Amino acid sequence: MHAVIFEVEIVDRESATSNLKDNIVPGAAEAPGIVAGYWTDIGEDRGLSMIVFDSEDAARAYMDSGDPPPPEIVKFVRRELGEVVAHT
Repeated sequence: MHAVIFEVEIVDRESATSNLKDNIVPGAAEAPGIVAGYWTDIGEDRGLSMIVFDSEDAARAYMDSGDPPPPEIVKFVRRELGEVVAHT
């Protein structure tokens, strides 16, 4: 399994939350190979998500696809892909 990790700076919390619930989560739920996705508020107007896929190819395809939210809603701080080495 592989995971895509996004860290964002939240610019407009209300719009970001609506976009997350209306677009991002439903889109991720339909992504090929998805195992699970988690979106968290880590404070100080930051969000962190981890979306787990059954293969590196599926994770990479998700990471490289889609349109990012407008920068007036959120700004990407980092985007990474990694192998899941343990889970419960």
